[in-house]
Amino acid sequence: MKIVSIDFQTQSIALKKPFTIALGTITQADNIFVKITTDEGIVGLGEAAPETFVTGETLKSCTAALELLTQKLIGENPLNIAKIHEIMNRAMLGNGAAKAAIDIACYDILGKTANLPLYKLLGGHSDFVQTDMTISIDTPAVMAAEAKKYVDLGFEAIKIKVGVDPIEDVERIIAIRKAVGPDVQLRVDANQGWTPKEAVRAIERISPYNIAFIEQPVAAKNIDGLKFVRDHVTENIMSDESAFVPQDAFLLVKKDVVDYVNIKLMKCGGIYPALKIAATCESAGVACMIGCMSGETNISVAAAAHLAAAQPIIRFADLDATFALNQLNYSGVIATTPVPVIDLSASPAGLGIQL
Repeated sequence: MKIVSIDFQTQSIALKKPFTIALGTITQADNIFVKITTDEGIVGLGEAAPETFVTGETLKSCTAALELLTQKLIGENPLNIAKIHEIMNRAMLGNGAAKAAIDIACYDILGKTANLPLYKLLGGHSDFVQTDMTISIDTPAVMAAEAKKYVDLGFEAIKIKVGVDPIEDVERIIAIRKAVGPDVQLRVDANQGWTPKEAVRAIERISPYNIAFIEQPVAAKNIDGLKFVRDHVTENIMSDESAFVPQDAFLLVKKDVVDYVNIKLMKCGGIYPALKIAATCESAGVACMIGCMSGETNISVAAAAHLAAAQPIIRFADLDATFALNQLNYSGVIATTPVPVIDLSASPAGLGIQL
C-alpha cells in the first residue's frame, strides 16, 4: 500500500459562544482537514487544530508544514507509522498539529485496513470514554450556573478554567462546588496563569472543596515552580503545557514534579507519540488525561477518544471541544450535543468518521 495523494483544506467553524481561558479567548475553530488516499482506494481522515497561544502554530504555518510533509510522504506506506513519523521529524521540528493530522489519517487507514475500530488496535481496554465538561472563565455566578446545567445533563466531572486572578479564581471554584454539590468531581485548570506562590495560596484555600487535581498552575517552562507547588500542597498536580512530547513527559516523571500528565494529540504530534507518553507515564506510575484543543472538531476528538478508551493509564478525559461548535463536518461517533459518555462500541472501522 502506498500514499498517492494528501489533500487538505482549511475551514473556520464558529463557536456557539466565546470560550475564555487564562491564555486568551477563542471565538471560532480554525482547522485543516486532511485526506490521505492510497493506491488501494482506502482513504484516511485527519485534522490539524492549531491553537497559537498553546502550540505557536497557525493555519498558515500548518498549511506550509503540510505542503512540505506531503512532498516527503507521497509513495510511503501509511501503515508504516513509525517510519512516517521518522520522515516527518527529520523534515521539521515541532509542528505537532500538522504531524497529528497526518498521523490520525494513517491510523484511520490502519483501522480500515484491519476492519476494526481504532480502539481495538490501540489496546482495546474499553469501548467508551467518560468526558468532563469545561466551564469558560466568567463571573462566579455565571460559571456556577453553567456547571449546574451540565451536571443536570449527567456530567460527573466539571473542569473549571481559572488563572486570571487568584482571589477571584477561588471564588469561582467555591461557587461551583456549592452549585453542583459534594459528589461531582471538580478539576481546576489555571493554564499557566498563577505564579508558584499564588498557586500554593489559591490551592490551600480551595483544598476543603475536594478538588481532583490542579492542571498547569504555573508557566510551562517553570519546572522548578511546578515542583515548588507540588511540594507545598496535598492536592494532585497535572501538567499540560509543560508536556508536549514524550521527552517532556520523561523529564517530568524523572524529576517527580507531577501526579498526572495531560496528553493532547495536537501538542505531541498524534497517536504514535501519545502512546509513548502513556507508556512512559505508566512505567513511572503516573496516570494520564487525554485532552483536546478548544478548537478541535470531530475527527481529532474521535482519535483522542479511541486512544483514551484503549489505554487504562489514561484515566481522565477532557474531550468536550465539539460541544461548543455550531456544526461538525462529518458524521460518526462524536456529537455536538453535550453528552458525558462517548460510546465507541458501535464504531465502524478506523476512526468511525464517515464522509
